[in-house]
Amino acid sequence: MKASITFLDKNYNVDFSQPLDISIPLSASEDNPIAWYQNMPEIKPVQDGDWIGKVSEGQSSTNFNNIFFNPHAHGTHTECLGHITFDFYSVNQHLKQFMFLAQLISVSPVVFGEDLVIGLAQIKEQWVDNQQTALVIRTLPNEEVKLHQKYSHANPAYLTEEAVVFLRESGIEHLLIDLPSVDKEKDGGKLVCHKAFWNIKDVVKLNSEARLGATITEMIYVPTSVEDGSYLLNLQIAAFENDASPSKPILYRLE
Repeated sequence: MKASITFLDKNYNVDFSQPLDISIPLSASEDNPIAWYQNMPEIKPVQDGDWIGKVSEGQSSTNFNNIFFNPHAHGTHTECLGHITFDFYSVNQHLKQFMFLAQLISVSPVVFGEDLVIGLAQIKEQWVDNQQTALVIRTLPNEEVKLHQKYSHANPAYLTEEAVVFLRESGIEHLLIDLPSVDKEKDGGKLVCHKAFWNIKDVVKLNSEARLGATITEMIYVPTSVEDGSYLLNLQIAAFENDASPSKPILYRLE
């Protein structure tokens, strides 16, 4: 299905029959990516005495599974500022629009001491100002191991505070990245990039400038076949009353 849409008085053509899924599916297997020192997710049929909620077991007319997972650790997820605040904020309550003009860029993290970082220079090198409100960052090299990566104690690449401030001041409200966090894995709880993106000065008493509607989506995977450029982003989440939800971001090419 093709349609014409308008962003900021500019018309685009979109083919909704050609979605580009940049989420990582959650599975109860060793293939599932894992971060933050968690075990693999569990998907198991309900068991009640001798009854097992699995059609192939011959005792149930339905497959009836329980699922145990952590949205931050087990795959693509979208989080709001409630991830780091004293008071509770739900991504389901604060993400109320789901279609955005997005830019996809590919960046190579650079060495900074013992770390790999994505700094302001790497962002600006790829930056194109189309007044987009979403930015999708694909790190290079773009290996398929990202679909199965075990990130715990691996010190993966992260963004610098300077880069994140630039994105916030440039109008980016929804930041998507193929890493487990925008911040350094072990930073002593500083979370400078989360705080900078959401413009949080105090996590206990939230300042009026804090960006309640802004989101960060982590652990995406953008196939190499998807070219850098402008896209329509459909940011889909599950209706979890939680700081974060498993999510399914979809890109559509713009013409």
